Amino acid sequence: MRTNLVLIDYENVQPASLTLLRGEPFRVVLFLGADQARLPIETVAALQPMGGRAEYVKISGRGPNALDFHIAFTIGELASRDPSAYFHIISRDTGFDPLVTHLRSRKILAARWTDIREIPAVRAAMATTTADRLALVVENFERRGESRPRTVKALRATVDALFGKPLLEPDFADLLGEMQARSYLTLEATRISYALPGGVGRADAAGRAHGR
Repeated sequence: MRTNLVLIDYENVQPASLTLLRGEPFRVVLFLGADQARLPIETVAALQPMGGRAEYVKISGRGPNALDFHIAFTIGELASRDPSAYFHIISRDTGFDPLVTHLRSRKILAARWTDIREIPAVRAAMATTTADRLALVVENFERRGESRPRTVKALRATVDALFGKPLLEPDFADLLGEMQARSYLTLEATRISYALPGGVGRADAAGRAHGR
């Protein structure tokens, strides 16, 4: 299972939903500024049960970007150990965006979010309705392009991996049925073609229309 490394710019964001990160795929590094001498008891109580999967980094120096440089260095260090990990920077500071772009250009999964609940793995864990699951699956498949699953078996495996656990059979059937009802996918025997709402996958439908 891919590790989700969550790096929190605590000078910039003080998230209130840290308990959502207690699941096994998550590891948390919370960065504290030089002038942040104390943590709220709620933050400590949320992270303490994670044991070694949560740590604090206290910045000793002061400067406009001191904490940002520490986060960038830590990502480089951790990426060398686990290049398949997904790095999530929690901050409102858009100055991290060029770093995220650079990491992606080096085939390192990275993103900046302003809220922990925006992290895809957290959203997947919170998805309890067919509508929630459908939104996540469509968003994921639109990013995949030509690597979308092409058989029902592959679709099932991909969806289970996205949600971090096997969906119950009725839940998967509801999801598949909703995608068919909205014409997001067409099932021919066991083969699947797509016409996703964002336009990605429309080529599948166009190819069928032209006999390809």
